[in-house]
Amino acid sequence: MEIPALTDAEELSCDVLVIGGGTAGTMAALTAAEHGADVLLLEKAHVRHSGALAMGMDGVNNAVIPGRAEPDDYVAEITRANDGIVDQSTVRQTATRGFAMVQRLESYGVKFEKDEHGEYAVRQVHRSGSYVLPMPEGKDVKKVLYRQLRRREMRERIRIENRVMPVRVLTAEGRAVGAAGFNTRTGQFVSVRAGAVILATGACGRLGLPASGYLYGTYENPTNAGDGYAMAYHAGAELTGIECFQINPLIKDYNGPACAYVANPFGGYQVNRHGERFVDSDYWSGQMMAEFAAEVASDRGPVYLKLSHLPEESITALESILHTTERPTRGTFHSGRGHDYRTHDIEMHISEIGLCGGHSASGVRVDEHARTTVPRLYAAGDLACVPHNYMIGAFVFGDLAGADASRFRAYEGELPAGQLHEAHELIYRPLRHPDGPPQPQVEYKLRRFVNDYVAPPKSGARLSLALESFERMRADIAAMGARTPHELMRCAEVTFIRDCAEMAARASLARTESRWGLYHDRTDHPARDDASWFHHLDLHKSPSGSMEFTARPVAPYLVPVDEFTPTGGASRHLGEVHPEGVATAGARETAPMASPPEPLTTGITDTPGSRGPQGPRGSPARTRVARARSPRPGCSNSSPSRRKTPTSRPSHRTWRTPNPPSAERPSRSSPKPCRPARARRSPPRSPTSTPPYAPPPRPPSVNSSRPSPPNRPWANPSPAPSPTTIPSSVPPPSTCCEPCGWETPASSPPRWPTPRPRSASKRYGHWSPSTRTGRCSSPRPTPPGRSASPSPKPWPPWARSTPPAPPQRTPPTTVSWPPSTGSRETPTHSSAPPPSRRWPPPGARRC
Repeated sequence: MEIPALTDAEELSCDVLVIGGGTAGTMAALTAAEHGADVLLLEKAHVRHSGALAMGMDGVNNAVIPGRAEPDDYVAEITRANDGIVDQSTVRQTATRGFAMVQRLESYGVKFEKDEHGEYAVRQVHRSGSYVLPMPEGKDVKKVLYRQLRRREMRERIRIENRVMPVRVLTAEGRAVGAAGFNTRTGQFVSVRAGAVILATGACGRLGLPASGYLYGTYENPTNAGDGYAMAYHAGAELTGIECFQINPLIKDYNGPACAYVANPFGGYQVNRHGERFVDSDYWSGQMMAEFAAEVASDRGPVYLKLSHLPEESITALESILHTTERPTRGTFHSGRGHDYRTHDIEMHISEIGLCGGHSASGVRVDEHARTTVPRLYAAGDLACVPHNYMIGAFVFGDLAGADASRFRAYEGELPAGQLHEAHELIYRPLRHPDGPPQPQVEYKLRRFVNDYVAPPKSGARLSLALESFERMRADIAAMGARTPHELMRCAEVTFIRDCAEMAARASLARTESRWGLYHDRTDHPARDDASWFHHLDLHKSPSGSMEFTARPVAPYLVPVDEFTPTGGASRHLGEVHPEGVATAGARETAPMASPPEPLTTGITDTPGSRGPQGPRGSPARTRVARARSPRPGCSNSSPSRRKTPTSRPSHRTWRTPNPPSAERPSRSSPKPCRPARARRSPPRSPTSTPPYAPPPRPPSVNSSRPSPPNRPWANPSPAPSPTTIPSSVPPPSTCCEPCGWETPASSPPRWPTPRPRSASKRYGHWSPSTRTGRCSSPRPTPPGRSASPSPKPWPPWARSTPPAPPQRTPPTTVSWPPSTGSRETPTHSSAPPPSRRWPPPGARRC
């Protein structure tokens, strides 16, 4: 596919632009057209089967039916469910207009359950009040709405453009003037000028990764990737409550709800594995999800939806609802596992996280007329922050947005060229490198970070790591490749997911308290702090492009609630939220210590000229300490030396654990003696020669006050020279011992070569400046206090009375290994002519 030119864009014009053809978008288009506006409805899929209603709906969760419930009771219920952080003016719109919307839908052909008297059969699921209204034929809701859109009088006012995906809302003169997008089938760039824009793109359901690992196996409609959240943010609108995630109970291994609120009126309820109820209400809320998660993680888990105790007529009624409306594949899933509601209870689990104003409280900030903070830009449905708004609330705010937006006519000015160019680059960037990382891999990586660092329980350190990860993901997203318009659509969705992930992480980091149960559970701030955080947390994009936050006090309630008393007041500007320092675990300057150091009994000081772990003589003074070795009671071996003289070897090996503190050490009648250390036996060695593969003799420790161990008379070397005198045979600290090109910094004195691990290239005592340790291959100087030819060591008196005679053979002086390969040269030990290449030489000791 070729990148289309910006000048070849298709230009559309309308009075009201509706983005999204789901629940709220369809109602907004119908209402705006009924008010006389020319409406353009854009849907990236197809309006007939798009949105959360595409798979049907089993009932209405928040129908306030006169005579069965009061609007004020519903407002108070939602206020308590959201821990008091609500704008009651928006919730009251749903409560007062919900019944009229039910009647309007019924006039369209949507059927609601009624009792034998013809009254709406509402049921109680909430803690107080009856608001759930079942829909026996809820699977046909979207078909009914689509028929309304295709009526003749509506077709004259509403133009539907399927397979067109907007990516940016265009703004000019401080208001929304249109949108920019592309056709997901042809790839053509599309620009739209409008008098008002209504965003109805649904929730961000593809934020977290489901437990199955499938990218599109989410609880929410997987096509809802947070498009509207990202478009509203980049248009300058405020979003609020983003830290309040959507987390739902669902069927284990199935991306659908368990629908406990549907089964509850029939007698079903949630229980743990012992059959015990652990919540007083099965209605979804953050507190209920916190109790649910705790029960799943405890020894009382897993959690089940108990239905096996119900009579046959109740189970049949439930199957007719759950297997045909909410998820038509639910019955197939259970039958594939051999489960039946009559014999098996339904195992439940926890969904992935998402952003949803209709099911929690995370969305675009709107007022009671669905207006955002950007003039002529509206939001409705699950995108708008109206807590627990659900389906009826989506219809209500779609109707409010359409009615208010119908007042404006199409924008007549020039569309902003810079914003059009930005949208064009965002869409077609993957075509510039079609062989880049594919979208599924990049999206999986991004959402894996969301699960690892953003999902509850939250902490400042994990959220800071999330921000670092999302910042790195910018490069991965910019490098994504695509070849078809459909792949371009998926790549654009990944950019929306990244924007939503960053907003969720920063908002969660900004609110330093725990609220809404599991939705915002901060382990480093576990308590709710009403004194400091009884506020809405709003975020917006600053003119510099950074994400800034504002703490907005909760407005005074229209319906008093005893538990909360909002005081109002001015907003508090918080500015940017920066991540914590997580580059190192603790401070870089000081290494953490698990416990204080043990008391010292022996101090050995290495002065300049002594050999230690850092190098030979010339190194700075350094102190080595030896841990105290306190013998056990009854132990005959009480020498502080680490190497003990063997007296008697036990007949079996005894495993011991570290001694507990004296205050906690159990008393023992007969203390167990220490196991004597095993003596290290040395094989016979020639007193006059050293095999060519053996390492050179190590220089003795200068000015060492440690006495020689008993029975080791050979351990005392000849007297060492004064530590202030450095023999001329020792090279200066800043150069190598020979002109081999290997230099040692003056701050780190040269090290004496020590035996290396046996390997193919260094098996026979070879040291090369090309190795990683930087050891030199040149001849070493003679250590102070020792002659060039070491004197023979006395034979240990405990070994044998007479040492064996050394092999009478002159060791080879030049060794090449491997022979004649030309790939590596072996250091030369002398200038004598090379002997036979046989290796190892006869009589040599094998390790």
